[in-house]
Amino acid sequence: MKLSLRRVLTLFAAMLFALATGMAAAQATTNFDNAPNGAHYAKGAGEPICTVNSTTQTVTCTSTAIEGVGNTNATLTLAVTNRISGVCHNPGTNDKVVDPFSKSVTETNSTGLTPSKNGRLLVPAKSTTGTSTADFEETFTCPNPNWTPEVTSNVLSYQYSLTFAGFQEPAILING
Repeated sequence: MKLSLRRVLTLFAAMLFALATGMAAAQATTNFDNAPNGAHYAKGAGEPICTVNSTTQTVTCTSTAIEGVGNTNATLTLAVTNRISGVCHNPGTNDKVVDPFSKSVTETNSTGLTPSKNGRLLVPAKSTTGTSTADFEETFTCPNPNWTPEVTSNVLSYQYSLTFAGFQEPAILING
């Protein structure tokens, strides 16, 4: 049985999609060793929870509050990466795959945070929108302008981090 390159790439994309959706649970870590001495979640607050809207390619993480940070500032970052794969087609015959491609596009949103009175850091909700397939196709060109691009997969991942000034590692890290 002979498989065309297009079928092989389509099967590969389907396997990547299955793998990505099978690992949908985010890995969250809070390590207050990477924060000022005495830092802790405020009463009623806890580790942020991130959700993904696959229609809009938007990741949204909930707010939280951390007490015991003194006057130490922090940086909150949410980076969304889309790994986009596809092929370019020769216009003479749309079944002829000319050039496969794979690109990563990352959108990053960072905010500096300053504690309020009594060493309480209010961490706001954070959202970042990645790159949709339609947005990618509007800007991507194949090596030959006569070829037509076709996206076969668009896999989203994200990283949320809260890092205190003077610390090398984040106190909160969520990978999804």
